[in-house]
Amino acid sequence: MIRFLLNRELKEEQDIDPNMTVLNYLRNHAAKPGTKEGCASGDCGACTVVLAELKESSPTPTLEYKSINSCLTFVSALQGKQLITVEDLKHQNKLHPAQQSMVDCHGSQCGFCTPGFVMSMFALGKNIGTPEKEDIQEALAGNLCRCTGYRPIIDAANAMFDDSLYSDAASDKFDRDEQKTITDLQRIREYQINESASLNQGNKSSFNPRNIDELADLYVQYPHARLLAGGTDLALEVTQMHRELEILIYLGDIDELKQINVDSKQIELGAAASLTRCYESLCGDYPDFGELLHRFASLQIRNQGTLGGNIGNASPIGDSPPALIALGAQIVLRKGTETRTLKLEDYFIDYKVTAQQESEFIEKVILPRAAQNGEFRSYKISKRLDDDISAVLACFNITIKQGQVKDAIIAFGGMAAIPKRANLCEQALIGKEWNQKTLEQAVAALKEDFAPIDDFRATKEYRMLTAQNLLRRYFIEIESPEVETRVTAYV
Repeated sequence: MIRFLLNRELKEEQDIDPNMTVLNYLRNHAAKPGTKEGCASGDCGACTVVLAELKESSPTPTLEYKSINSCLTFVSALQGKQLITVEDLKHQNKLHPAQQSMVDCHGSQCGFCTPGFVMSMFALGKNIGTPEKEDIQEALAGNLCRCTGYRPIIDAANAMFDDSLYSDAASDKFDRDEQKTITDLQRIREYQINESASLNQGNKSSFNPRNIDELADLYVQYPHARLLAGGTDLALEVTQMHRELEILIYLGDIDELKQINVDSKQIELGAAASLTRCYESLCGDYPDFGELLHRFASLQIRNQGTLGGNIGNASPIGDSPPALIALGAQIVLRKGTETRTLKLEDYFIDYKVTAQQESEFIEKVILPRAAQNGEFRSYKISKRLDDDISAVLACFNITIKQGQVKDAIIAFGGMAAIPKRANLCEQALIGKEWNQKTLEQAVAALKEDFAPIDDFRATKEYRMLTAQNLLRRYFIEIESPEVETRVTAYV
């Protein structure tokens, strides 16, 4: 059985399809059709809802609000959380400021996308007291509108914080009921002390292990189960490919897998830590990695997607693996009670083939602090600046001392069947003078490192020329930091 709050109502669900998305649960079971299906792939934001959950590692119980795509979220992920939809915002026959401002600013036309925009605005209001322009743009970047245009919607997002227009904007019913919600969520957690959550229907089951030991035991018992963390990729097998996933093991209730620990030497990121939380921990040491995660996808996807999932998916165009490889990251793999540590570059073997053994899972990712590393830069080339898949992703981490290259780690995504180091390019640099001649030798070596393919994102010639030019760009930025801002503006 799973337990969660639907607005303020306690829900206990047992006999329900584990493959059911939150979107379909709302529309077909909860009689809440305000949440819309636009794409069923997390691209349009029409299905955006908000989850409130007890904030991790908080000394006093508080709630954390996250906008998510309900079309990519399985019902098992609701365990121990409060689900808030557009129908829940109205109170005492008055629209919430996020709704009323959309009316007043003429931010809606056909209205199909409006509930998703409203929920993204609602989450923004919960998380940022007085947002800047960039905060509003980020909050709404995962929502598409085909008819109104974005100016009136952005106007509405600004207006909802104006107390002179909406006197109750600073304190809505969710603020007033916060302590009751915290108490109810704590009570749900108490149920889990003696009983782990699960769903079962027919031949399909979903399990919510409470700790890492339960996960290890379950995965040995069900070696062919699918591990579900954020589900932003796995859910597509159900919504786009119409497959049935018989056994799911949900990782979102395991605190050990969501922990992030930083000391003087290294950063440890739990495999189930969301990309939003990873961004907060990485952007200080590695601003380029932070920017890469910022461009990874919409806020809704980053709130759900995990670093471990992006690695375990083993996609040749995944954004995080090349950056992690360039930083010398390691991963800790666990099976039963046994663990082993592996260089991330050794994890990827062939297209969608990894060194992960049956019943083995990624426990955490470890990378060194910036002070112990070289000059790291990452460059993502895609057709859109935000919320798009890379055609080429280049990551450079080169240590230069007294004009000589002491070490070089260069990794690419989109250039091979796996995220891969440019070994010959590195060898052309290490031990040489850091100058234009050495650079061009390394540029030429890239043709020996990779034989990229043609596909609908880019031709092989484009990929190769782009990879070579990104190495040249790295050289320019390191040699002339003052031009970095100007060049970066044209990525």
